[in-house]
Amino acid sequence: MGTTQLESVPEPKYWHLRTVLSEALDSEFEVGEVLPNERDLAARFGVARATLRQALEQLELEGRLQRRRGVGTTVAPPRVGVAVGTREHAWPGAADDAWQPVDCHLAAPPAAVADALRTDRDEPVHTVRRSRVSHGQPVAAELLYVPSSSVPDLTAIDAPSGPARARAVLRELQRGDLERQDSAVELGSAGADDAKELDRLPGAPVLVVTTRYLAEGRTAALSVATYRADTCRLTFGDSGGVEIHHGPQSQAS
Repeated sequence: MGTTQLESVPEPKYWHLRTVLSEALDSEFEVGEVLPNERDLAARFGVARATLRQALEQLELEGRLQRRRGVGTTVAPPRVGVAVGTREHAWPGAADDAWQPVDCHLAAPPAAVADALRTDRDEPVHTVRRSRVSHGQPVAAELLYVPSSSVPDLTAIDAPSGPARARAVLRELQRGDLERQDSAVELGSAGADDAKELDRLPGAPVLVVTTRYLAEGRTAALSVATYRADTCRLTFGDSGGVEIHHGPQSQAS
């Protein structure tokens, strides 16, 4: 491989390098292949190592690269397509729900959640923890907040916690008449618990999908789902979303 010098461009040098590196990943490297070390890459592209690190960090954020301890920087596989909200009117825990219940406990939620549910901030709500796996790897973690008023007959359930309690809350929730659900997506950073569950470092970029389930004119449940931003491509709608192909890489479904 010859030395490639970057021309003077109006955009930040690291961003232009990111584009050049992305093209090189498509044409010269295979998925899982280890990249040359930073010194060799910086020499090839005629940039300072600080500029190179910025470009590599950006490509890692975009899911093109993975940094593995003891291995180095490798080319990441294509993002996994994860369907979000493909059924417009479905309670969590429906028959085709891809989430798996992990635990459930009764506790006061974060203040913002209490405000959204219109409960007192010190009022305990059922907090269902669920996980989602795709292609054998963890891709998302969810906290589903359900006020007691949405599951009034749950007191007859013996299981105080754990997956059995979570399933009981979901079953009881589905007895209600769901009117609609609203979802919003934003970029966030993984907290310690989510990072551990998603096999990421704390502070890693994540996509946070917040969904409100409305019944009888109020928020009957609130879901906060955290998806790995480096491996997930979220799709919405009954058709599974829009596929956008970047370069020759294949897209996972």
